[in-house]
Amino acid sequence: MNTPARQQAVAPPHALERFDKLINLMLSIVSAVWIFAIMALVCADIFMRNVFNAPISGVAEFIALSVPACVFLQLPSAIAQRRLVRAELTIGALERLQPRAAAALNLAFALVGMFVFWKMLVWAWPDFQKSYAGGEYSGVQGVYQIPTWPFKLTLIVGAVFGLIQFARQVAEHALGVAGPGVRRRADGASENVARSAAIMLGFVAAAAAFIAFLAITNPRPVTTGAYSLAAMLVLVILGMPIPLALMGVSYLGIWIIRSSEQLSINTLGLATSTGVASYEFGVIPLFIMMGLVLEKADVGRDAFQVAAGLLRKLRGGLGIATVGANAIFASIVGSSIASAAVFSRIAVPEMVKYGYTKRFSVGTVAGSSVLGMLIPPSLLLIVYGLVAEASVGRLFIAAVVPGILLAVSMALAIYVMTYLTPRFVGNVRAVEDAERVTWGQIANQLLPILVLVALVVGGIYGGLFTPTEAAAVGTALAFLLAFAKRRIGWKEVQAIVLETSFVSASILFLIVAANLYTRQIALTGIPMMVSDWVTGAGLEMSAFLAVYFVLTVILGMILDSVSIILIVLPIMLPILDALDGDKIWFGIVTVIAVEIGLLTPPFGLSVYVVKSVLEKDSVTLADIFIGTIPFVIVMVLVTIVVMAVPDLSLWLLRL
Repeated sequence: MNTPARQQAVAPPHALERFDKLINLMLSIVSAVWIFAIMALVCADIFMRNVFNAPISGVAEFIALSVPACVFLQLPSAIAQRRLVRAELTIGALERLQPRAAAALNLAFALVGMFVFWKMLVWAWPDFQKSYAGGEYSGVQGVYQIPTWPFKLTLIVGAVFGLIQFARQVAEHALGVAGPGVRRRADGASENVARSAAIMLGFVAAAAAFIAFLAITNPRPVTTGAYSLAAMLVLVILGMPIPLALMGVSYLGIWIIRSSEQLSINTLGLATSTGVASYEFGVIPLFIMMGLVLEKADVGRDAFQVAAGLLRKLRGGLGIATVGANAIFASIVGSSIASAAVFSRIAVPEMVKYGYTKRFSVGTVAGSSVLGMLIPPSLLLIVYGLVAEASVGRLFIAAVVPGILLAVSMALAIYVMTYLTPRFVGNVRAVEDAERVTWGQIANQLLPILVLVALVVGGIYGGLFTPTEAAAVGTALAFLLAFAKRRIGWKEVQAIVLETSFVSASILFLIVAANLYTRQIALTGIPMMVSDWVTGAGLEMSAFLAVYFVLTVILGMILDSVSIILIVLPIMLPILDALDGDKIWFGIVTVIAVEIGLLTPPFGLSVYVVKSVLEKDSVTLADIFIGTIPFVIVMVLVTIVVMAVPDLSLWLLRL
């Protein structure tokens, strides 16, 4: 029998769980506040520089050191809440139909996570000790000095608690596999523990056999690279979190190619510590925060009300208004998923009310949501620019004309369909009872948004701001606008900064993983080999673009947009260089092609977002996919036009 002292000494499981959640929450709050402080610091620097001609020293260096710190402080919570990016198609089906089998796979994935984070610590701890003991700093001696050891400590803290989260998942999924030998699912089918264990053991055995095969045969680096690409794609399709698939496979690939695990550890350490340690990467969390603020401020509803009022008497006016409002909303939020979620609530009920079919209504919302990743400022263009080492500002300007062309083409398609396919569109009628839009309403609801967009994009184009500065100013103005409209309060601000930290960590950690993957691909020699083959074979740009377009759309059916760019670009950019292609123009082609995947089965992320927002039985996934077909056709045609006429993207840059 336990004594009271003994009972107090052993913390009950729920107390340990609460402590774990508290630590994760504290780290998340620090990360979120840190990002908000970066926004304030950049704005203060702009003010001091332009008003007093006294810029704040060390801002760029501080932000470069801060970005990895914010990522790793947020990672434990992101891991605990399963917010690492992954393809849900296979694992999602298994979790519904065979939960034990899914638990077996997830157990294997969590073990990979533990391995990767342990190896991070193996590198990070000596690096931290060296930095602390040697007084390492960033800056200019006698002007400003920023010690680097506190920032390196955050990597260790994040890796330790991330490792703990993966260990918890191992225990959780092991319990999911264990239990009674046979149990019944809700549909009456049985699940066998032995079968689930066999799946996990088969997965581990296959991986071990594959590694042993590579170690014994010692293939050429190019062959190892091809095997690693295939293995990575298989793991991603199975549902392993994409950063873990990239890191785990790349780590082993480097080890096998150079026969040195220490080199793998060092390369992993460099990727984690320097992969996003750049001033330019500060633009990602700031633009994410700006988009979240404006989403909470209900800007999408304002844009739709104005557009619907202006187009109320035009045939197909509500559909065209949805496209127009989506274009405006997209230009400030920069996210197709956010656009799909917002306009599913706003536009679909109104369109159905005035005679549009549900299929066409949901297809219009999902189809036009893709404008979010093309019309600047766009998160996908930012990621492309950072990965391809292309100017983000030039990408924003280059996307203006193709973005307008795509929006106008969608609007024109809707207008034509009201005449050619009336049964598909519905028995539409003019919105006679809609409120007439006044100039005052336009000034109140639409003008501030247009001014904000013009300031952000125009400030970059005019050289007034760097992209990071434009994002900080845009975020600050977005907060002011939301407060002025009384759309947000302190509670909403807390939610916004925390969500910013979560989303930023997920994307930036994916970029960290892609940095390691890029280093491994470079060691294999695949990019150089492919470039030499293209040059020797006399492959033309048109043939390359056709293959690239088809590959990108196919990948878009199963992967998210950011992952596609990070996986494909390290191989495709050397080919583009060999063909003397323009990176800016190629970026626009890439973004449109990637976004088509948001509308195509089986993944079709925008389609699933629309479905999740609407009432469960109001519309089927098949209805939404069918409804998006006209918009997919429009996007394919616009992509072909942009491919054939590069000047559509580049002529503004030549003014």
